Amino acid sequence: MAASVNESPLAPAGLEPAGLGPRLAALVIDWVLCLLVASLYASPNEKPWAAVLVLVVVNTFFAGLFGQTPGMRLLRIRCASYPDGGVLGLRRGLIRAVLLGLFIPAMILNSQGRGVHDRAAHSIMATQPRR
Repeated sequence: MAASVNESPLAPAGLEPAGLGPRLAALVIDWVLCLLVASLYASPNEKPWAAVLVLVVVNTFFAGLFGQTPGMRLLRIRCASYPDGGVLGLRRGLIRAVLLGLFIPAMILNSQGRGVHDRAAHSIMATQPRR
C-alpha cells in the first residue's frame, strides 16, 4: 500500500518532532551542568574548551545509550534514531555530540527541525510519549 501524500516521513516510527524551545532549554540545562562539572577540574575562564569536552562526552554517553541527556529528560524530549525511533548507539552519538559542540550546525535546521548534527547522525529530537 502506497503512503499518502500528506503522511509525514516520521509517521512510521510514531515520532513527533520536539519544538525548538524545549530543545534549546534542554541544551542550556545540559550546558550549565557541564560548566559545573568542568569547573571542578579547570576554570572556565582559563580553559573554556573543558566544558565543551564534557558536553561532548555527556551527549555521546547519554544520548547514544539512553536517548536522553539530563536536560532532555527534564523537558520530556528524546534523541531517537531516524526514522525508526530506536537508540542511536555510541558511534552515532559521538558524531552528533561533536557537531553539537560546534553549535553552528545545530542552528541550521531543515523543514523537520533537524539540525546538521541530527542529519549527520541520522537522529531526530522527538517529544517523549506520555505514559
